[in-house]
Amino acid sequence: SRRRRGMRGCTWVIFLVGIAGNIAILCIVCQNYYMKSISNSLLANLAVWDFVLIFFCLPMVVFHELTKSWLLGEFTCKVVPYMEVASLGVTTFTLCALCIDRFRAATNVQMYYEMIENCTSTTAKLAVIWIGALLLALPELLIRQLVVEDTGIPDEPPVERCIIRISASLPDTLYVLGLTYEGARLWWCFGCYFCLPTLFTIGCSVVTARKIRRAEQASVRNNKKQIRLESQMNCTVVALAIVYGACVVPENICNIVSAYMAAGVPEHTMSILHLLSQLLLFCRAAVTPALLLLLCRPLGRAFLDSLCCSCPKILLV
Repeated sequence: SRRRRGMRGCTWVIFLVGIAGNIAILCIVCQNYYMKSISNSLLANLAVWDFVLIFFCLPMVVFHELTKSWLLGEFTCKVVPYMEVASLGVTTFTLCALCIDRFRAATNVQMYYEMIENCTSTTAKLAVIWIGALLLALPELLIRQLVVEDTGIPDEPPVERCIIRISASLPDTLYVLGLTYEGARLWWCFGCYFCLPTLFTIGCSVVTARKIRRAEQASVRNNKKQIRLESQMNCTVVALAIVYGACVVPENICNIVSAYMAAGVPEHTMSILHLLSQLLLFCRAAVTPALLLLLCRPLGRAFLDSLCCSCPKILLV
């Protein structure tokens, strides 16, 4: 059908752009020593998770939408939502860490810009982000179940749906944890994965912008370039937060509708809304590296330099 062809085309664009863009960010940060500041390490960390999300979850979601069955059964039914929620946590904590790092940079523009941190410090910060996001998303594994429904149409295969339902076979402690999480899931996701990064980024970016303006007024001519770079990086963080917030809004709308208006909304509409929220999540993971290459001048320059270096080699081959 036309809808399926359009979905395939959109999926291929998101997949190819996301894979290429996130690999480019990783290669730029890992291959250039002067790019290994804490900010760029945080961006590379975000690119790793976005790559995993697009490479693993996007094909699974599209396969289910086209065939109405999960490729690996209950495993993907549980793991795909878990990874999607964990990706929200990774992005949220990365944005907060970037805001804090930009504020630190604005307080001492002369010394901090592109400062190389030791491996232990960087690894510790990235580990806090990953461990926190993965642990906070664990309850998603408890509330997901795969159900098989008959369509009622002759010669039509049954439909597999991944729904929010807690298994009665779970131990009492996990069952209570699942019930508590299910009851608080709507406002937990809204507060932690939408309000926190949005409000924190806005507040911290405003304070950082004031610090940068004061530094610009008090600086000598030689520091103007570094101050401009700091200002661009601050704007880049704000742009990332705006894109993230815009892509997370449908997910929150879907949660609200599911919690309060599910009885009055057709099941087909609910499935389309949920699919839209998933595709926007993948779209955010694909747009982020392109946005970084366009707005962050050091990353964009390093990307162009790598292209210029590789083109003569390709032509010689």
